[in-house]
Amino acid sequence: MTQDEALQIVYRALERLNEELDTPVDITPHTQLFGADAVIDSLSLVSVIVDVEAEASEAIGQPVSLTDDRAINQPVSPFRDPQTLAAYIVSLQG
Repeated sequence: MTQDEALQIVYRALERLNEELDTPVDITPHTQLFGADAVIDSLSLVSVIVDVEAEASEAIGQPVSLTDDRAINQPVSPFRDPQTLAAYIVSLQG
């Protein structure tokens, strides 16, 4: 899976989330998903992560876990923004 393909998976998860939100969030590579400036709450982030895991697992053909110790111990949170999350998904293939 390429970085762009992974980013599209994250975007689709955010689009599905936007369908449920009263105030949709802007979807860009740098939309803050985690941290003090996050545009979504923690429950919404969990929903996005679950959607991304499911679609990425299907695309790669093997289970993808984004919430294991490896993710938590990254120097920069892989959940910071869509671009960072996509890069983390690609790194899991190695």
